[in-house]
Amino acid sequence: MADSRKISQFCIDAILEAGHQQAECSLSFTRKTEFTVEDGSISLMRTTDDTGLSLTGIKDQRKGSSSINKTDERSMLDSVAELTGLVDANEPDPANEIAENQPQNSFTRGPEKPDVDLMYTRIKSFLKHSKEKYPTLILEQVILDHTARRRSYVNSNGVDFQSVRGGYNFMAMFSSKVGTSISSFNYVAVSTADLSEELCTLGGLDRLMSQSTEQTVTGNLQGSFEGDVIITPECLGDFISMIASYFYDYPLITGTSIYKDSLDEIIADERLFIHSRPVSDELAGGYFFTGDGFKSANSTIIENGVLKTFLLGLYGSRKTGLDKAVNSGGFYVIDPGETSFDEMVKSVDKGILLCRFSGGSPSSSGDFSGVAKNSYLIENGEIKNPVSETMIAGNMKDMLKRIKHISSETVNSGNSIMPWITFSGITISGK
Repeated sequence: MADSRKISQFCIDAILEAGHQQAECSLSFTRKTEFTVEDGSISLMRTTDDTGLSLTGIKDQRKGSSSINKTDERSMLDSVAELTGLVDANEPDPANEIAENQPQNSFTRGPEKPDVDLMYTRIKSFLKHSKEKYPTLILEQVILDHTARRRSYVNSNGVDFQSVRGGYNFMAMFSSKVGTSISSFNYVAVSTADLSEELCTLGGLDRLMSQSTEQTVTGNLQGSFEGDVIITPECLGDFISMIASYFYDYPLITGTSIYKDSLDEIIADERLFIHSRPVSDELAGGYFFTGDGFKSANSTIIENGVLKTFLLGLYGSRKTGLDKAVNSGGFYVIDPGETSFDEMVKSVDKGILLCRFSGGSPSSSGDFSGVAKNSYLIENGEIKNPVSETMIAGNMKDMLKRIKHISSETVNSGNSIMPWITFSGITISGK
């Protein structure tokens, strides 16, 4: 911590000495210890270190930034010279500003050092479990890592935040093969503060591996129809991130957000609650302060279907005149509903269980389309065969208002807590 403060203050002083009126410095030291699996066995164990240093200067309302991965004096002074050149070349903008003074604070969460022996034990146990329970499963890539990150944010207004955060991350990518038939690949990424549980129990991993073994033979849907789509917790996070993208600086500054005039208005079904909880004890991941230098707090973005806050940073807030958010988004939690997953399936006349979505970003109007991967046909209240070459399309604004059910069950990935949600009126197209 002392070294981080010393380095940060050196940079702040150098930026001010270069003629800037305001300065900020973000510094991170990351140590990652990881095990990698190839061909069903542990192939690599390594520890890597990474440094990230970002400097910002403001002079006469002109702003510039530079980033390097070194902290020796010469490199830092060269970075200051680089940002000075950028500042001089940029146009003035009255919205350029740094965070105001706040009480100095340090934060700590999770183990800073890995339990390497337990990491080895857990990954060996996972390999044994997957081989015995799912003999047709192919583990294409498996990584278990412990990441410890020291972060520092210091600016010339006296802000001084330091944090140390440690935890484990597990990623498994897999497919299944029976004869010449191969399923589409799927993957799971989860985070945990410790390794007290077996890896196969984290998130929805065991369920998705089981589904993979069912997906080597798929059927094609014929024609196009409007139906219900049950989105799984693993897939739902992608849709929530796409919706949240309309709440950030750029679309609100440019006026292209579909929700630009919707603050404190109903934008979704009244049963929907979406929170951003970067400092929640429920989640292994998170952050204690934002990139622009403010202490983070948890927030509710949508409450009873009403949009309660945008996700504006300091610049976006000054540019739009709207309130700055208390965090930078991410680490989303959706409140559970009152319907079990089994009941949700029984309520569907015709639709799909969407387990993975492959598509581009939605348009400025909220329209989206993409391919349903690792997904299933639902017909007459029953999950039928896995499907292939199936497209889904809809509109984000319409979709939020067409929520049919929210499951009582949720899945905690360590970085989000998501239920299953049924959306009606989605266009589903086969060959």
